[in-house]
This record gives sequence, C-alpha cells and structure tokens, in this order.
Amino acid sequence: MAGRRNPIINRWKGNPILTKNDVPYPVETVHNAAVVKHDDVYIMLFRSHRRNGRSIIGIAESTDGFAFRVRPEPFITPAAAEPFAACEEYGVEDPRICKLDDEYLVTYSAYSRQGVRIVLGHSHDFREFERITVITQADSRNAVIFPDRFAGRYARLDRPHSDILPWSIWVSYSPDLIHWGDSRPLIAPCPYHWDEMKVGPGATPIRTHKGWLSIFHGVFKTMDGAVYRLGVALHALDDPSEVLGVADNWILQPEDPWEVTGYVHNVVFCCGAVEEDDGTVKIYWGGADTVMCVGTAYLNELIDMCLSNPRPTL
Repeated sequence: MAGRRNPIINRWKGNPILTKNDVPYPVETVHNAAVVKHDDVYIMLFRSHRRNGRSIIGIAESTDGFAFRVRPEPFITPAAAEPFAACEEYGVEDPRICKLDDEYLVTYSAYSRQGVRIVLGHSHDFREFERITVITQADSRNAVIFPDRFAGRYARLDRPHSDILPWSIWVSYSPDLIHWGDSRPLIAPCPYHWDEMKVGPGATPIRTHKGWLSIFHGVFKTMDGAVYRLGVALHALDDPSEVLGVADNWILQPEDPWEVTGYVHNVVFCCGAVEEDDGTVKIYWGGADTVMCVGTAYLNELIDMCLSNPRPTL
C-alpha cells in the first residue's frame, strides 16, 4: 500500500500507547485524548467509557510523549452540583487543551437530556481543575480554542449541526471566553470526497510560520459503515476565519488492527498534538474508540499539503 511506503504520519512502533489495561480503575475504553506539555512533562487527558456506557476523563503523564502512566483517579467526572450537573448527567467526552498565558483552558463535550454542549474549564498545573461555564447551546461539540487573541478577542473552532449545512467547522469569537458570537462556517464536507459526510475540529491549532495548522477529522459513509480519517487545514495568522487551504488528501486513515476493529470500527480521531523543537509534531489519536495511538509528522509537509493541493472549503 502506497500510504505505508511513504506515510505522512509515521506511526510509533509501540502503538497502542494506552489501553484500558493501563488504567487503575474500571473502564472499557481509552481514546480521544488531548495532550500538552507542562513543565517538560506530557499531560494526556483521555476519555474512557465506564461499564455503564457513560464517559469520564482520565489523566496520564509521560516524560517522552510515548510511555504514559495513568493517575489513580479520573481527572473529570460528571458534575454532581448545579449549574453543571444538568448538562453532564450522561457523561463528559473528548477534551481539548489550550495553553494561553499562564493557564490551560480545557474544553470538553457534556452530554445530557439537553443534548451535547461544550463546557469550558481551566487549570494551572493539572492538579486542580475548575469549570468556568457552558459556552454553547445544543447541538455543538469538538470545540478548540486558538492559543492567541485576535484584535483583542479569543477565537475557537467548533462543530454545530444543521440539516442544511451538516456537521461543518465554524469559527466564533469572544471578548471574555464566556460570551461567544460573530460565528461563521469555514469548512464544510466536500461532496464525494473522503470527508463528505462530516468534518470537525481535532487538535488545538498550532502556530507555524505560514499560518495556524489545524488537524481535523473527516467522515466518509461506506456500505460497511462510516470511516473516520484525519486531514489538515491552514488558517491565516492574523485572522483564523481566513482559510488559506484545506489539504485535498487525508493524512491518516484506519489501518492497524486496533484502528479497524474496536468499540467503533474504522476510526482514527484526534484531540491533541504537540509541536516539537525539531520541526515535527506528535499527533495523538484514538483507535476505533478503544485505544490511544501516536505518530509523528513534519510540520512543513503538512503545511505544503494545504497550500499545494487544496480542496474547496465550503
């Protein structure tokens, strides 16, 4: 297979890097993890299904970004008190981490009878965590915040759902992280393409010399079910609503056994990536909603894919 001979993302030979067997409390899956470096330690916030089918968020640490050790207790569990209990009663899922100034902003999907909404919280050291507010109405998920301000405003990518413009990536702005608006669609599914069913933001965007690099997921519906793959887009440094290019080709698809078969078959799903000093980026993804994996890519190659061979954005 050509993708195996010359991959965009080089899978780590030790994949999967985290499974339910590595977690010191009862869970059935480990997947869809945000990852960031804090004081030279890689911090992973990962989603797990409990045995009642609802999700919690655990935490693990690593000195090299490959070998992780899970802490003995979950990091985020559904809130027991209002105002968050009502929107988290069915579980908390798919975190993202954004380092901004001296704190880490954490967004995650909260599920309840109200639908799915995004909760924003923060931490300074990943020992304490505080919820701030719910920042979306239903039905919206996969929110990632840019690690910068634009004309004094914060910016985020998310994925609201509409039957008219289904499962597309939008941008929104905020003066204070609480009140969001000036929303507009940026990237929509492309007809008869690898991401024709839906797209959604993945890892927190990475600042590069050419623009903000954004890893996203795209879904293609087949006769055997949906296939989740990863793609990349590039946003202008001074205005994330300006999309410089969306790569026509995917950068990763399910190939290894633990990506093809699991809780949800044929899924690679990214919520975190870490830029390294050597021009590479570690990309983390959940395999088949069951295990965590990692691979490395060159930032310049990902940027070139966006600019040299783009597909339509909307």
